[in-house]
Amino acid sequence: MKTHRILTAAALCSALSLTWTAAAAEEIPRKGGTLVYASLSGPGTLDPQVAASMVDLEVIHHLFEGLVTIDSHYNTKPLLAREIKISDDQKTFTFLLRKGVKFHNGKVMTSADVKATFERYARVSPNKSVLDDVAGYDTPDPDTFVIRLKNPNAVFLDVLKTPVYPFVILPAEQKDKPARGIDVIGTGVFKLGQWVKDSYLTIQRFDDYVPDDSASGPDGFAGKRTAYVDTVRFNFVPEANARVAAMQTGEAVFTSTIPPELAARLKSQKHLQEVTVYPYCQQYFIVNSQQPPTDKSQVRQAIRTAVHVDDIMKVIGASRKNHSMVYPDGAYYGGEATDGRYNENDPGKAKALLKEAGYQNAPIVLQTNNNYDYMRDSILVLSEQLKNAGMNVKIDITDWTTNASNLQTGKGNWNVSTTSFCSNPILGPQQWQTMIYNFPHVKNDKVLDDAYDAFYKTPDLEGRKKSWLTIEQRVLDEGYMIKVADRGNVQIINTRKVGGFEPYYMNHFWNVWLK
Repeated sequence: MKTHRILTAAALCSALSLTWTAAAAEEIPRKGGTLVYASLSGPGTLDPQVAASMVDLEVIHHLFEGLVTIDSHYNTKPLLAREIKISDDQKTFTFLLRKGVKFHNGKVMTSADVKATFERYARVSPNKSVLDDVAGYDTPDPDTFVIRLKNPNAVFLDVLKTPVYPFVILPAEQKDKPARGIDVIGTGVFKLGQWVKDSYLTIQRFDDYVPDDSASGPDGFAGKRTAYVDTVRFNFVPEANARVAAMQTGEAVFTSTIPPELAARLKSQKHLQEVTVYPYCQQYFIVNSQQPPTDKSQVRQAIRTAVHVDDIMKVIGASRKNHSMVYPDGAYYGGEATDGRYNENDPGKAKALLKEAGYQNAPIVLQTNNNYDYMRDSILVLSEQLKNAGMNVKIDITDWTTNASNLQTGKGNWNVSTTSFCSNPILGPQQWQTMIYNFPHVKNDKVLDDAYDAFYKTPDLEGRKKSWLTIEQRVLDEGYMIKVADRGNVQIINTRKVGGFEPYYMNHFWNVWLK
């Protein structure tokens, strides 16, 4: 067995593209105070093993940590592991744990907690299929955890770094808890304070936190984390105008996801700094492959064929055209991947596909929510495009928590919805797998199954790229997901009151202080 450097199989070349003009002068951090964040919505769950929504994960990653994580360039880096050894046959992964790490209840983390966490993950997580190839786990001592695979996996560490359905470590006592039923106890730099549903949530500095002292400071989600503020308060403010008002009055010092036209109102207030993050997320229309009439591939293809991206981009804010499920500077980008499958805007062809499917004017339910303006507005634009292609469209507007739950479970009698995927296009094909199957509720697709099987078994990047091209084309050919655009995230920060904030695709408040 030999020790390998912890790098992604396909490290992305680009960092964040940021509009960020914070003062360059070095400031001295200070402890104390409550940072108020005007957030879009409250989390639906704080059980990390079933969490995929950004509003869930922004809280979760302050409370929990994994064996590995992602740095500022999305490479795989150790976090709770101090060293990782990979066998020459890429089937055995040995994690040497950092010593003395404490959970929020005071208990010291051991390999028994890690093993129990993985066993629960394999039982409750929508992402559990990524552990299907595990032959077993070993805990030779309290500081060593071993994963044995049945087959070689060239990207297994990259699988474990996912920030969506994250492999963060829970106390062993949580092993038998049902999905969404855990006690919120992690090893993170913050612990859960109060959670008042539909109003606010607070996280508090964990004074017994054990940082990674092998690093000099933070690096994305990796490195040495320090909590300077006593408390971060997430106020749930679904209306964008209300979030802008909270920044203007000083009620909040940070807010995320502001439409560019509203952000423009703040330009006269120089201390309210606009920050735009690229890459951030990619927006898709999700088509339910198990709900009639979109259980027929021709109907899904008709929807894809009718989509006119240019009109939808007018209502989603900061965005860029991109046909691919990864970013143009990513290792798995294929320029030819979606030729003839993106932004077709052909209602005549869509009508012909509906006729081929035997479509008899059955309602096609478009479900969206009022929490995210761009989601609601893009569904409204899509509805007109589908009507123009001869479809009988019904719109169902609910709240984001319900909408997100229905996307993941397939419940709610919807045919098309929309969401954004943020970590998946950044981190690569292994991160896409669960979303590709779970959100459109794909079943028994041998082309996808075989292509993903080949992807994991192929040691060289060029071979994996060919498998990914097959996957990407299959998803788009079948109309499981319809690409809209790459989205940027426009945020506002009060630079008079906040120091140390580093823009990233997911907001985090360690190493941030109040001036």
